[in-house]
Amino acid sequence: MAVEIEVRRSARRRRTVSAYRDGERIVVMIPGRFTRAEEAEWVAKMVARLDTGTQHGRRRGTTDAALARRATELSAIYLGGRARPASVRWVATMRTRWASCTPADGTIRMSEKLREVPAWVQDYVLLHELAHLLVAGHGPDFWALVGRYPRSERARGYLDGVSAAANLPIADDLGDSTDEVL
Repeated sequence: MAVEIEVRRSARRRRTVSAYRDGERIVVMIPGRFTRAEEAEWVAKMVARLDTGTQHGRRRGTTDAALARRATELSAIYLGGRARPASVRWVATMRTRWASCTPADGTIRMSEKLREVPAWVQDYVLLHELAHLLVAGHGPDFWALVGRYPRSERARGYLDGVSAAANLPIADDLGDSTDEVL
């Protein structure tokens, strides 16, 4: 069953976006000056936060179903809905990758290590893998898709810092290889 979403614009609201459940619907309150694209982006973010219990920018207890819903939202926002994974799930077995994608069968796997990073970093990794459903490897076309996410460079730096601080042998994804890892 689809959840009803009500968007309320306010000329007095300048910088904050908030959302809450009102029975069976979700109410999202945004500044009146937002463009339709900004509205769509923030509605998706706020619905995802309510669905997954995000607090302070981190998702707690995110389920595979919530992760799959977020993948659909990110694909719609940044990839025109063209990336349609067959499955998206959390896995505990990744030691040298943040996530992986198998374009042949449309599966995306996210490392359990990402459960504790900020939501915007999780979104970057998920979008990175969604882009692999459209473009194999890490060439210019791939990075053009990933670059649509406004926090791409910041998220990459965050992940590099986490890897370095923990001495994790996480693979670098800057090469122009056909290896679909992040």
